[in-house]
Amino acid sequence: MLTLRSYEKSDAGIIVGWTGDEIAFRKWCADRYDRWPITADDMNRNYDGFAGGFWPMTAMEDGVPFGHLIIRSVEGEKRTVRFGFVIVDPEKRGRGLGRELLLMALRYAFVELGAERVTLGVFENNPSARRCYLAAGFRELDSGGPEYFRIMGEKWRCIEMERLPDAPADTDAPPQNAKKAL
Repeated sequence: MLTLRSYEKSDAGIIVGWTGDEIAFRKWCADRYDRWPITADDMNRNYDGFAGGFWPMTAMEDGVPFGHLIIRSVEGEKRTVRFGFVIVDPEKRGRGLGRELLLMALRYAFVELGAERVTLGVFENNPSARRCYLAAGFRELDSGGPEYFRIMGEKWRCIEMERLPDAPADTDAPPQNAKKAL
């Protein structure tokens, strides 16, 4: 059974173990952490620094964490929320769980938070994440010019994406065995 629940500090040790080498880590967090590798304490301290309008979430399969993301309000309001730090356990990738994580989080954003729009950014050099976001109904935006991040001495292009409540995905229906945990 797939569920989405609020992040617990004890999840951090599992999640940081999924971040891989430094390139994979930076694709996950960009420049939001000063150093690599990070510890569970680093992740919890980072999350403790956020005030209201911040919802870290953990996705579970049969009671075991398989994915994680954060949802945060943009400019202090819930009409637009942004997903970030999206990650799936590397041993469970390729099964559609990333898409399911996103669909559960989208339902939470649109139904529970009343969002009218969800945005996220993905690096151009992360094609598997980009395909996952497209499969969940996100579309690439023309943001008026490319945004670049300086990562590990290189310029990485970030692609801005959005999802509206009525945007089609492969399917907006929850998987047969999913239930709403929040």
